[in-house]
Amino acid sequence: MHLSDIAPLRLQNQQITNTNFTTPSEMVHWLGAVQAQDYNMAKWAVGLRLPGSTNEQIEAALNNGHIIRTHILRPTWHLVAASDIRWMLELTAPHLKRIAAGYNRKLELDTPLFLKIFDLLTQALANQQELSRPELMLILQQAGIRTDELRSSHIMFQAEIEGLVCNGARRNKQFTYALLDEKVPPGSQTFTRPEALAELARRYFTSHGPATLPDFAWWSGLNLTDARLGLEGAKTYLLSETMAGQTYWFGEQAGFLNSTSESLYLLPAFDEFMVSYKDRTAALDLSRAKEAITGNGIFKPIVVLNGKVVGTWKPIIKKQKITLDWQLFNPEEQLNPELVRSVQQRYFTFLDCNPELV
Repeated sequence: MHLSDIAPLRLQNQQITNTNFTTPSEMVHWLGAVQAQDYNMAKWAVGLRLPGSTNEQIEAALNNGHIIRTHILRPTWHLVAASDIRWMLELTAPHLKRIAAGYNRKLELDTPLFLKIFDLLTQALANQQELSRPELMLILQQAGIRTDELRSSHIMFQAEIEGLVCNGARRNKQFTYALLDEKVPPGSQTFTRPEALAELARRYFTSHGPATLPDFAWWSGLNLTDARLGLEGAKTYLLSETMAGQTYWFGEQAGFLNSTSESLYLLPAFDEFMVSYKDRTAALDLSRAKEAITGNGIFKPIVVLNGKVVGTWKPIIKKQKITLDWQLFNPEEQLNPELVRSVQQRYFTFLDCNPELV
Protein backbone atom coordinates (compact mmCIF):
# COMPACT_ATOMS: atom_id res chain seq x y z
CA MET A 1 0.00 0.00 0.00
CA HIS A 2 1.12 3.55 -0.78
CA LEU A 3 -0.07 6.90 0.59
CA SER A 4 -1.77 7.51 -2.77
CA ASP A 5 -3.95 4.41 -2.14
CA ILE A 6 -5.53 5.78 1.06
CA ALA A 7 -8.24 7.96 -0.48
CA PRO A 8 -9.34 5.40 -3.12
CA LEU A 9 -9.48 2.69 -0.45
CA ARG A 10 -11.60 4.94 1.75
CA LEU A 11 -14.00 5.47 -1.14
CA GLN A 12 -14.19 1.71 -1.50
CA ASN A 13 -14.63 0.88 2.18
CA GLN A 14 -17.16 3.64 2.70
CA GLN A 15 -19.26 1.97 -0.04
CA ILE A 16 -19.01 4.95 -2.38
CA THR A 17 -17.23 3.08 -5.17
CA ASN A 18 -19.64 0.14 -5.01
CA THR A 19 -21.72 -1.77 -2.49
CA ASN A 20 -23.56 -5.01 -1.85
CA PHE A 21 -25.92 -3.40 0.66
CA THR A 22 -29.51 -2.79 -0.39
CA THR A 23 -31.22 -0.95 2.48
CA PRO A 24 -30.56 2.35 4.28
CA SER A 25 -30.33 0.66 7.67
CA GLU A 26 -27.71 -1.83 6.40
CA MET A 27 -25.63 1.04 5.05
CA VAL A 28 -25.80 3.12 8.23
CA HIS A 29 -25.04 0.02 10.31
CA TRP A 30 -21.93 -0.61 8.22
CA LEU A 31 -20.70 2.97 8.63
CA GLY A 32 -21.45 3.00 12.37
CA ALA A 33 -22.78 6.55 12.32
CA VAL A 34 -23.29 9.26 9.70
CA GLN A 35 -22.96 12.93 10.62
CA ALA A 36 -26.32 14.55 9.99
CA GLN A 37 -26.76 18.16 11.06
CA ASP A 38 -27.60 18.97 7.42
CA TYR A 39 -30.63 16.72 7.12
CA ASN A 40 -31.08 16.71 3.34
CA MET A 41 -27.38 16.20 2.74
CA ALA A 42 -27.31 13.37 5.29
CA LYS A 43 -30.01 11.59 3.31
CA TRP A 44 -27.89 12.00 0.18
CA ALA A 45 -24.90 10.62 2.10
CA VAL A 46 -26.84 7.38 2.54
CA GLY A 47 -28.48 7.51 -0.88
CA LEU A 48 -25.32 8.00 -2.93
CA ARG A 49 -23.99 4.79 -1.38
CA LEU A 50 -27.13 2.89 -2.44
CA PRO A 51 -27.45 3.18 -6.24
CA GLY A 52 -31.07 3.47 -7.32
CA SER A 53 -32.30 4.64 -3.93
CA THR A 54 -34.43 7.75 -3.55
CA ASN A 55 -34.82 10.56 -1.07
CA GLU A 56 -38.25 9.18 -0.18
CA GLN A 57 -36.81 5.77 0.68
CA ILE A 58 -34.22 7.24 3.04
CA GLU A 59 -36.89 9.47 4.59
CA ALA A 60 -39.12 6.43 5.11
CA ALA A 61 -36.32 4.57 6.90
CA LEU A 62 -36.01 7.52 9.29
CA ASN A 63 -39.74 7.87 9.78
CA ASN A 64 -40.31 4.19 10.53
CA GLY A 65 -37.40 3.97 12.97
CA HIS A 66 -35.03 1.77 10.97
CA ILE A 67 -32.56 4.67 11.16
CA ILE A 68 -32.43 7.06 14.12
CA ARG A 69 -31.29 10.68 13.99
CA THR A 70 -29.97 11.76 17.35
CA HIS A 71 -26.96 13.21 19.16
CA ILE A 72 -24.37 10.50 19.58
CA LEU A 73 -20.56 10.12 19.45
CA ARG A 74 -19.84 13.87 19.33
CA PRO A 75 -22.24 16.67 20.31
CA THR A 76 -23.83 16.91 16.89
CA TRP A 77 -26.54 15.10 14.94
CA HIS A 78 -25.79 11.64 13.57
CA LEU A 79 -27.73 8.91 11.83
CA VAL A 80 -27.38 5.51 13.48
CA ALA A 81 -29.04 2.16 12.81
CA ALA A 82 -31.81 1.30 15.26
CA SER A 83 -29.96 -1.91 16.12
CA ASP A 84 -26.96 0.14 17.29
CA ILE A 85 -28.57 3.04 19.10
CA ARG A 86 -28.61 1.61 22.62
CA TRP A 87 -25.10 0.23 23.02
CA MET A 88 -23.58 3.17 21.17
CA LEU A 89 -25.48 5.68 23.29
CA GLU A 90 -24.50 3.87 26.49
CA LEU A 91 -20.86 4.07 25.41
CA THR A 92 -20.72 7.72 24.32
CA ALA A 93 -23.39 9.42 26.47
CA PRO A 94 -21.11 9.89 29.53
CA HIS A 95 -18.74 12.00 27.43
CA LEU A 96 -21.63 14.02 25.97
CA LYS A 97 -23.08 14.58 29.44
CA ARG A 98 -19.77 16.00 30.63
CA ILE A 99 -19.77 18.41 27.71
CA ALA A 100 -23.37 19.44 28.41
CA ALA A 101 -22.91 19.92 32.16
CA GLY A 102 -21.30 23.35 31.99
CA TYR A 103 -23.95 24.71 29.63
CA ASN A 104 -26.71 23.26 31.80
CA ARG A 105 -25.34 25.06 34.86
CA LYS A 106 -25.29 28.38 32.99
CA LEU A 107 -28.89 27.81 31.91
CA GLU A 108 -29.95 26.79 35.44
CA LEU A 109 -30.94 23.32 34.27
CA ASP A 110 -30.25 21.07 37.26
CA THR A 111 -31.11 17.45 38.06
CA PRO A 112 -34.44 18.08 39.88
CA LEU A 113 -35.62 20.28 37.01
CA PHE A 114 -34.56 17.73 34.40
CA LEU A 115 -36.46 15.01 36.28
CA LYS A 116 -39.58 17.16 36.12
CA ILE A 117 -39.00 17.91 32.45
CA PHE A 118 -38.43 14.25 31.57
CA ASP A 119 -41.64 13.27 33.35
CA LEU A 120 -43.58 15.84 31.33
CA LEU A 121 -41.96 14.72 28.06
CA THR A 122 -42.74 11.08 28.84
CA GLN A 123 -46.38 11.87 29.50
CA ALA A 124 -46.67 13.97 26.34
CA LEU A 125 -45.07 11.37 24.04
CA ALA A 126 -46.57 8.21 25.57
CA ASN A 127 -48.63 5.85 23.42
CA GLN A 128 -46.78 6.57 20.18
CA GLN A 129 -47.38 10.31 20.26
CA GLU A 130 -44.86 12.24 18.15
CA LEU A 131 -44.62 15.98 18.80
CA SER A 132 -42.48 18.80 17.46
CA ARG A 133 -40.10 20.78 19.63
CA PRO A 134 -42.43 23.84 19.70
CA GLU A 135 -45.30 21.61 20.83
CA LEU A 136 -43.17 20.07 23.59
CA MET A 137 -41.85 23.45 24.70
CA LEU A 138 -45.41 24.74 25.01
CA ILE A 139 -46.19 21.87 27.38
CA LEU A 140 -43.15 22.76 29.49
CA GLN A 141 -44.07 26.44 29.48
CA GLN A 142 -47.55 25.61 30.71
CA ALA A 143 -45.87 23.81 33.61
CA GLY A 144 -43.93 26.98 34.46
CA ILE A 145 -40.62 25.96 32.90
CA ARG A 146 -38.68 28.54 30.88
CA THR A 147 -37.88 27.41 27.35
CA ASP A 148 -36.08 30.19 25.52
CA GLU A 149 -34.38 29.01 22.33
CA LEU A 150 -31.03 28.13 23.89
CA ARG A 151 -32.70 26.35 26.81
CA SER A 152 -34.98 24.33 24.55
CA SER A 153 -32.02 23.03 22.54
CA HIS A 154 -30.20 21.87 25.67
CA ILE A 155 -33.35 20.35 27.15
CA MET A 156 -33.88 18.15 24.09
CA PHE A 157 -30.15 17.38 23.79
CA GLN A 158 -30.16 16.11 27.38
CA ALA A 159 -33.32 14.09 26.76
CA GLU A 160 -31.63 12.43 23.79
CA ILE A 161 -28.38 11.50 25.52
CA GLU A 162 -30.36 10.15 28.50
CA GLY A 163 -31.99 7.74 26.05
CA LEU A 164 -35.46 9.20 26.62
CA VAL A 165 -36.29 10.57 23.17
CA CYS A 166 -35.20 10.29 19.55
CA ASN A 167 -36.55 11.51 16.24
CA GLY A 168 -40.14 10.80 15.32
CA ALA A 169 -41.59 10.89 11.81
CA ARG A 170 -41.41 14.22 10.04
CA ARG A 171 -44.74 16.00 9.82
CA ASN A 172 -45.11 18.47 6.96
CA LYS A 173 -41.31 18.75 6.84
CA GLN A 174 -41.25 19.52 10.57
CA PHE A 175 -39.11 17.36 12.84
CA THR A 176 -40.83 15.56 15.69
CA TYR A 177 -39.69 13.62 18.75
CA ALA A 178 -40.74 10.18 19.97
CA LEU A 179 -39.96 8.09 23.03
CA LEU A 180 -36.91 5.95 22.27
CA ASP A 181 -38.41 2.97 24.12
CA GLU A 182 -41.42 3.07 21.81
CA LYS A 183 -39.54 3.85 18.60
CA VAL A 184 -36.83 1.25 19.27
CA PRO A 185 -37.96 -1.23 21.95
CA PRO A 186 -35.06 -2.49 24.10
CA GLY A 187 -33.41 -5.57 22.61
CA SER A 188 -31.24 -8.34 23.94
CA GLN A 189 -27.89 -7.12 22.56
CA THR A 190 -25.61 -5.79 25.28
CA PHE A 191 -21.90 -5.09 25.46
CA THR A 192 -19.53 -4.55 28.33
CA ARG A 193 -17.66 -1.26 28.00
CA PRO A 194 -14.49 -2.96 26.64
CA GLU A 195 -16.63 -4.90 24.16
CA ALA A 196 -18.41 -1.72 23.05
CA LEU A 197 -15.10 0.10 22.57
CA ALA A 198 -13.80 -2.79 20.47
CA GLU A 199 -16.99 -2.98 18.41
CA LEU A 200 -16.95 0.75 17.68
CA ALA A 201 -13.29 0.55 16.67
CA ARG A 202 -13.88 -2.49 14.47
CA ARG A 203 -16.83 -0.79 12.80
CA TYR A 204 -14.88 2.42 12.19
CA PHE A 205 -11.70 0.93 10.78
CA THR A 206 -13.47 -1.59 8.53
CA SER A 207 -15.83 1.02 7.09
CA HIS A 208 -13.58 4.11 7.14
CA GLY A 209 -10.08 2.68 6.90
CA PRO A 210 -7.27 3.07 6.18
CA ALA A 211 -7.29 5.38 9.19
CA THR A 212 -5.16 6.15 12.22
CA LEU A 213 -5.81 6.02 15.95
CA PRO A 214 -6.17 9.85 16.10
CA ASP A 215 -8.71 9.63 13.26
CA PHE A 216 -10.77 7.15 15.28
CA ALA A 217 -10.55 9.26 18.42
CA TRP A 218 -11.74 12.30 16.48
CA TRP A 219 -14.67 10.50 14.83
CA SER A 220 -15.84 8.69 17.96
CA GLY A 221 -15.41 11.55 20.43
CA LEU A 222 -13.50 9.17 22.71
CA ASN A 223 -10.35 10.25 24.50
CA LEU A 224 -7.13 8.70 23.23
CA THR A 225 -6.96 6.23 26.12
CA ASP A 226 -10.40 4.77 25.36
CA ALA A 227 -9.79 4.92 21.61
CA ARG A 228 -6.57 2.96 22.09
CA LEU A 229 -8.39 0.36 24.21
CA GLY A 230 -10.98 0.00 21.46
CA LEU A 231 -8.31 -0.46 18.82
CA GLU A 232 -6.53 -3.07 20.95
CA GLY A 233 -9.78 -5.00 21.27
CA ALA A 234 -10.42 -4.87 17.52
CA LYS A 235 -6.95 -5.71 16.20
CA THR A 236 -7.79 -9.36 15.53
CA TYR A 237 -10.22 -8.14 12.83
CA LEU A 238 -7.84 -5.59 11.29
CA LEU A 239 -4.71 -5.22 9.20
CA SER A 240 -2.25 -2.33 9.34
CA GLU A 241 0.37 -0.54 7.26
CA THR A 242 2.88 2.03 8.49
CA MET A 243 3.58 4.86 6.07
CA ALA A 244 5.32 8.19 6.64
CA GLY A 245 5.54 7.44 10.35
CA GLN A 246 1.80 6.79 10.75
CA THR A 247 0.10 3.43 11.29
CA TYR A 248 -3.07 2.99 9.25
CA TRP A 249 -5.64 0.37 10.23
CA PHE A 250 -8.27 -1.19 7.97
CA GLY A 251 -10.45 -4.25 7.62
CA GLU A 252 -9.19 -7.46 6.07
CA GLN A 253 -11.33 -6.87 2.99
CA ALA A 254 -9.56 -3.56 2.27
CA GLY A 255 -6.14 -4.79 1.22
CA PHE A 256 -6.62 -4.12 -2.50
CA LEU A 257 -8.36 -1.75 -4.87
CA ASN A 258 -11.21 -3.16 -6.91
CA SER A 259 -10.91 -0.62 -9.72
CA THR A 260 -8.38 1.76 -11.20
CA SER A 261 -10.82 3.47 -13.61
CA GLU A 262 -11.53 7.19 -13.45
CA SER A 263 -14.14 8.15 -10.86
CA LEU A 264 -16.15 11.27 -10.09
CA TYR A 265 -18.50 11.81 -7.14
CA LEU A 266 -20.68 14.59 -5.77
CA LEU A 267 -20.40 14.08 -2.03
CA PRO A 268 -22.69 15.91 0.39
CA ALA A 269 -21.88 18.48 3.03
CA PHE A 270 -20.33 16.82 6.10
CA ASP A 271 -19.82 13.54 4.26
CA GLU A 272 -17.99 10.82 6.17
CA PHE A 273 -15.33 10.76 3.43
CA MET A 274 -14.16 14.15 4.68
CA VAL A 275 -15.49 14.79 8.19
CA SER A 276 -14.57 11.48 9.81
CA TYR A 277 -10.78 11.95 9.79
CA LYS A 278 -8.61 14.21 11.89
CA ASP A 279 -6.04 14.28 9.08
CA ARG A 280 -7.80 14.92 5.76
CA THR A 281 -4.74 15.42 3.58
CA ALA A 282 -5.14 12.06 1.83
CA ALA A 283 -8.02 13.59 -0.14
CA LEU A 284 -7.76 17.35 0.39
CA ASP A 285 -4.75 19.53 -0.38
CA LEU A 286 -4.06 21.79 2.59
CA SER A 287 -3.82 24.80 0.28
CA ARG A 288 -7.48 24.23 -0.68
CA ALA A 289 -8.83 23.36 2.76
CA LYS A 290 -10.44 26.76 3.36
CA GLU A 291 -12.37 26.42 0.10
CA ALA A 292 -13.94 23.15 1.25
CA ILE A 293 -14.21 23.76 5.00
CA THR A 294 -15.16 27.15 6.42
CA GLY A 295 -13.47 28.73 9.41
CA ASN A 296 -16.43 27.87 11.64
CA GLY A 297 -16.35 24.18 10.72
CA ILE A 298 -18.91 23.95 7.92
CA PHE A 299 -18.00 21.15 5.51
CA LYS A 300 -19.24 22.05 2.03
CA PRO A 301 -20.52 19.56 -0.55
CA ILE A 302 -17.44 18.43 -2.46
CA VAL A 303 -16.49 17.25 -5.94
CA VAL A 304 -14.19 14.23 -5.69
CA LEU A 305 -12.17 13.16 -8.73
CA ASN A 306 -10.17 9.93 -8.41
CA GLY A 307 -10.19 10.23 -4.62
CA LYS A 308 -9.12 13.89 -4.52
CA VAL A 309 -11.29 16.88 -3.64
CA VAL A 310 -11.14 19.17 -6.70
CA GLY A 311 -13.99 21.55 -5.94
CA THR A 312 -17.35 22.17 -4.33
CA TRP A 313 -20.92 22.09 -5.58
CA LYS A 314 -24.40 23.09 -4.49
CA PRO A 315 -27.94 22.57 -5.79
CA ILE A 316 -29.80 25.66 -6.95
CA ILE A 317 -33.59 25.50 -7.18
CA LYS A 318 -35.41 28.14 -9.23
CA LYS A 319 -38.99 27.93 -10.44
CA GLN A 320 -39.16 24.21 -9.61
CA LYS A 321 -36.06 23.59 -11.72
CA ILE A 322 -32.83 22.35 -10.19
CA THR A 323 -29.32 22.97 -11.43
CA LEU A 324 -25.98 22.18 -9.86
CA ASP A 325 -23.43 24.93 -9.37
CA TRP A 326 -19.91 23.49 -9.68
CA GLN A 327 -16.99 25.48 -8.26
CA LEU A 328 -13.77 23.73 -9.24
CA PHE A 329 -10.59 24.79 -7.45
CA ASN A 330 -8.88 24.95 -10.83
CA PRO A 331 -11.26 26.51 -13.39
CA GLU A 332 -9.13 24.96 -16.15
CA GLU A 333 -9.78 21.44 -14.81
CA GLN A 334 -11.25 19.31 -17.58
CA LEU A 335 -13.77 16.77 -16.32
CA ASN A 336 -15.03 13.85 -18.36
CA PRO A 337 -18.40 15.10 -19.75
CA GLU A 338 -19.94 11.64 -19.52
CA LEU A 339 -18.98 11.34 -15.85
CA VAL A 340 -20.36 14.82 -15.16
CA ARG A 341 -23.69 13.94 -16.75
CA SER A 342 -23.78 10.62 -14.91
CA VAL A 343 -23.17 12.01 -11.42
CA GLN A 344 -25.63 14.85 -11.97
CA GLN A 345 -28.31 12.48 -13.21
CA ARG A 346 -27.74 10.19 -10.24
CA TYR A 347 -28.39 13.09 -7.85
CA PHE A 348 -31.48 14.22 -9.77
CA THR A 349 -32.83 10.66 -9.81
CA PHE A 350 -32.32 10.42 -6.06
CA LEU A 351 -34.37 13.59 -5.59
CA ASP A 352 -36.95 12.51 -8.21
CA CYS A 353 -36.87 16.11 -9.40
CA ASN A 354 -37.21 18.13 -12.58
CA PRO A 355 -33.60 18.80 -13.55
CA GLU A 356 -32.00 21.28 -15.87
CA LEU A 357 -28.75 19.69 -16.93
CA VAL A 358 -25.86 22.10 -17.37
